[in-house]
Amino acid sequence: MVFSSITFIFFFLPAVLAAYHLAPRRVRNGLLVFASLGFYAWGAGAFVLALLASIATNYVIGAQLERRVDRGETAAAKRLLALGVVVNVALLGWFKYANLGVATWNAGLTGAGLPTVPWADVLLPIGISFFTFHSLSYLVDVYRGTARHLVSPLDFALYITFFPQLIAGPIVRFHEIRDQLVQRNETFDAFAAGVYRFGFGLAKKVVIADTVAPIANAAFGVPTDELNTTAALVGVLAYTVQLYFDFSGYSDMALGLALMFGIRFPENFDRPYASRSITEFWRRWHMSLSRWFRDYLYISLGGNRGSAAATYRNLVIVFLVTGLWHGANWTFVAWGAYHGILLLLERVAGVARGRGPRPRPWQAVTIVLVMLGWVLFRSPSIEHALGYLGAFLRPGGQMPFEVTLVLEPLAIAALVAGAASALIPPTWVTGVRLAYPDVTANRLARLATAAVLLPVALILVLTGSFSPFLYFQF
Repeated sequence: MVFSSITFIFFFLPAVLAAYHLAPRRVRNGLLVFASLGFYAWGAGAFVLALLASIATNYVIGAQLERRVDRGETAAAKRLLALGVVVNVALLGWFKYANLGVATWNAGLTGAGLPTVPWADVLLPIGISFFTFHSLSYLVDVYRGTARHLVSPLDFALYITFFPQLIAGPIVRFHEIRDQLVQRNETFDAFAAGVYRFGFGLAKKVVIADTVAPIANAAFGVPTDELNTTAALVGVLAYTVQLYFDFSGYSDMALGLALMFGIRFPENFDRPYASRSITEFWRRWHMSLSRWFRDYLYISLGGNRGSAAATYRNLVIVFLVTGLWHGANWTFVAWGAYHGILLLLERVAGVARGRGPRPRPWQAVTIVLVMLGWVLFRSPSIEHALGYLGAFLRPGGQMPFEVTLVLEPLAIAALVAGAASALIPPTWVTGVRLAYPDVTANRLARLATAAVLLPVALILVLTGSFSPFLYFQF
């Protein structure tokens, strides 16, 4: 079940909202857990059992971990934390990376002329990268004393399963939301802001992202030796627009849904394509993931507290892991390494320590570097990515028929509108402004969402086909 589906918008969401706001406060968390498990089981089926096992295991470890911390039993607490980390990483590693590991091993055996290992692919539970990172955040925060363990198993289960963020984030660190899980104040203003935010995200998904998706799919589906410079540029531009509007649209919808239940999530996007350096880009793109890696991996490795060489090493490790987190394919590892190297070069050049914004031309340089990285991110293999990059150096020739076929007026209009959004001042973050109606411009944004964008988006949902969010695969 996806947020942009008829089933969710017209059946699941109204039923859950009505039941939640009519129910006594003492049963609301249990109701949300039940609804969230149903939401997950709708698409994941029996994998809901793996989710329940993860919840039970982490709840028990977290309770024992806090007990050891409170008693000052440091060594025992460290062992429990290590156990929790190993269990969670092993779960993620088996489901997400076993296929890649065996495929890589078999490729080596084939190259050596040896028989390969028989293997049946392991199916990937949807959202496992997200709920595993939530579990790890819980354990580390309890160990560090940043937040107290949740006594009620239902409160903890809600943190892991809450359906707005269960499938594709944002990744909410435990200490950011812990108190809201126990007690919160639902207001009409928050509910209204949530509706506006959800409508805006839905429009970003179905009006822009889904409309330009055929262009990106066609360009990346053509054999790379048939691409020329123009086709390759059009394809990567379409994917650049699609990915941002798809994922930021999902995040807007998730934040809006949470507000309808009185819960505030941290922001996940801050107009990243307006960035003037790769360092700034990562402060604006998928911010919840960046914060998670900073708090739980980068700092644990030593952060920037050691020598310059150690800092550079930590930075590269974090981005290699960031790439691998996105998918079990060497293209993602290469994409992570690419961004890690760019960040390292910017740090050496002093860009990360620079004060004030860089000149506007650097925005063009940054977006070009980001788009080159998206080629790796979108390509099914390293060979395909290299072939696609090579097409940028192949001027002339005809546009492939597959690409020409999908360059319809509406798709071109959506592509232009999406690309032009990068030129809006970086401080004008529409989704955030929708939650604050005290400024005239913000009221106008709400009016546009309610009167134009949301109705158009709903019409497209009713007349369109199933279109999952891109980050569901991670």
